Amino acid sequence: MTVILLRHGRSTSNTAGTLAGRSAGVELDDRGREQAQAVADRLGELPVAEIVRSPLLRCEQTVEPLAAKLGLSPVVEDRLVEVDYGQWTGRTIKELLAEPLWKVVQQHPSAAVFPEGEGLATVQQRAVQAVREHDARLAAQHGRDVLWVACSHGDVIKSVLSDAMGAHLDSFQRIVADPASISVVRYTSTRPFVLRTNDTGSDLSAFVPKAEEPATPESVDADPSDAVVGGGAGS
Repeated sequence: MTVILLRHGRSTSNTAGTLAGRSAGVELDDRGREQAQAVADRLGELPVAEIVRSPLLRCEQTVEPLAAKLGLSPVVEDRLVEVDYGQWTGRTIKELLAEPLWKVVQQHPSAAVFPEGEGLATVQQRAVQAVREHDARLAAQHGRDVLWVACSHGDVIKSVLSDAMGAHLDSFQRIVADPASISVVRYTSTRPFVLRTNDTGSDLSAFVPKAEEPATPESVDADPSDAVVGGGAGS
């Protein structure tokens, strides 16, 4: 089973340089809307079985053109929501750089807990659990290998990728997930394979499942690197 981790397009908060968190009403800016349409153009020809998204508006707007093109109704998953930054919500990044906790977030994120918010270790736990549960559900539902999309937020996606790489959460700040970028993870019966990260423009046809290929342990546990060309980070 293969999941495309999609970060929402550029938001008004991204443009303003503030930490949006779960603030209501944060939507895509004009560039973000263009990115959402570009995502639909990129992914709209792929056999995507399902779209799962964070409940926040900027993720809803990001997948809207893709869902319309594919004729799908996105599934809302609360565990893919943005980090609860607590008292940091709405503050500018420039201002937060002076906070002692900022260095912890950058250098030892597994220990970082936002004031009156949640910890990054908790974020990773809930997000990975959500992705793996939806992946298993779709495998059981379709009985074969399928491709699906999970639309979420930068830190959430980075935490899922860190887990898929078998890396400690303290390394997750080394991963980049730009607005409207995709990262691709293939889950097998024994381990995940990270096929692509922070990709914003390359061809995705290599990730199309073979027609009617059953999701058997033998078929899903093969190392996909032999069949995938250009699986590195995109531009």
